[in-house]
Amino acid sequence: MSKIDLAGLSPEIITYITTLESQIKEQSTQLEIQTQTVENQKVRIDKLMTMLANFQKALYGQSSEKSRYVLGEDRNQLSLFNEAEAEANRNAPEPEKVSVAGHTRKAKRTKEELAADLPVVEILCELDEEEQVCGKCGSELRVLGIETVREELEIIPAQIRVLRYKRQSYVCKCCEKDTGVATIVKAPTPAPVIKRSLASASTVAHVMYQKYVNGMPLNRQEKDWSFQGVMLSRATLANWVIRAATDWLLPLWETMKSYLLKEAVISADETVIQVLKEEGKTPTSESRMWVYCSGNTGNPPVVLFEYQPTRSGEHARRFLEGFHGMLQTDGYSGYNKVPGVTRCGCWAHLRRRYEEAMPKKGTREGSTAAVGFEYCNRLFAIEADLEKLNADERKIQRQELSRPVLEAYFAWLETVNPLHGSKLGEAITYSVNQRESLCEFLKDGRIELSNNRAENSLRPFVNGRKAWLFADTKKGAQSSAIVYSIVESAKANRINPYMYLVHIFQKMPSLNFKNEPSLLENLMPWSPELPDYCRL
Repeated sequence: MSKIDLAGLSPEIITYITTLESQIKEQSTQLEIQTQTVENQKVRIDKLMTMLANFQKALYGQSSEKSRYVLGEDRNQLSLFNEAEAEANRNAPEPEKVSVAGHTRKAKRTKEELAADLPVVEILCELDEEEQVCGKCGSELRVLGIETVREELEIIPAQIRVLRYKRQSYVCKCCEKDTGVATIVKAPTPAPVIKRSLASASTVAHVMYQKYVNGMPLNRQEKDWSFQGVMLSRATLANWVIRAATDWLLPLWETMKSYLLKEAVISADETVIQVLKEEGKTPTSESRMWVYCSGNTGNPPVVLFEYQPTRSGEHARRFLEGFHGMLQTDGYSGYNKVPGVTRCGCWAHLRRRYEEAMPKKGTREGSTAAVGFEYCNRLFAIEADLEKLNADERKIQRQELSRPVLEAYFAWLETVNPLHGSKLGEAITYSVNQRESLCEFLKDGRIELSNNRAENSLRPFVNGRKAWLFADTKKGAQSSAIVYSIVESAKANRINPYMYLVHIFQKMPSLNFKNEPSLLENLMPWSPELPDYCRL
């Protein structure tokens, strides 16, 4: 506003004009404040609407990232309650052929191949003796031949029986005659999984398999046992899990950890677990289940879980002590406490941030968030084409194909000016702060583009948590971490987790592994010494 010449004006008019200028200044200042307040409220409303949309997506939306994200496309909501009705198709073929976009190809396994390793019971359908008469002339019918009409899969429910071990004793005839003192020899008996308990190797393996593979909590197992005519309390089942995990699975866990720390690449992640009875914490407080798994190095995969009461990076530092390779994680700063490692970032986390930043209404195509999202998709598309290459070949191809995309992406970032505090601003800030770790995959073909390996390892735990909700005690949470480590490592090595647990509980009670730790090598999930019935 230009300055007014007050010369020659009366004092009253000068006072009036000065007061008016002051009021205009004050109103201008208030207008600026209100404008800034409106902008802040817009950002806040946008964040709240995004939170609401994400919350609705978490409740009702699709969680898988396997399907391609299509901009502006409406999706039908999936229903958990009418899945069978929605998916049912009376004309759907049995698994002999599988449909693929554009053509039909033969499935990997036919019905005959699926049942090739199963025992077969033949049911012969024949006429009764009085019916073996010709309907035209009344003569006796003779057998012409046998044809196969169809094959069906039959389920035989689990059976429970008592194994009563009886030991036979032997006495020497001569010693008793000559000396009058009998020499008695007793037959050896297999060592029990848990002393003074009804638990057998198969029983404990079954309880663990049901909870940690099938996600059936102990209270449901208690009811299932009662339906079988056996009254076992959930406290007894919990004791079996904790004792067997501590006595027999923990030594295997420790041996696997020694292998893991020798790997060149380790992926890590963590998620929430609630423990009701933990000293110094309320039942509603959050604890953490950490997972560490070997990377794409060509060595047998290892997946280890560890329970800790907090999310402090000190836990990762302590667990990974002695590891000096490449650590692939999300952007959590707690991993910075791990010394002597190369931090490798996760493009999947960044892609999710761009997806969350996309407009919830109106056109998404061409939005700033959609551009960043598409850069991420281009990198993942390149990685899909390089999947079958070895590490050295992958590194060369990344320099040629992925590096130009990265350079274009970070050049584009400099042109973006997002609202402070918006979801797009968070995605941009994440990219800038994590730039070094996000670019590490260019330097070594063994580094993956995302931390999905660790996230996928956590998924069975997260799915199981939806059923059993919480751990009762710290000891129970620690035992759960050990059992999850064994079954997930078994699955990663294509080992049947139930039969693997049975084999462990049959062998380990008789092994002197405390004095000879090398005996545990034959029980590793990648050991060639495992029996064939453990292999998938």
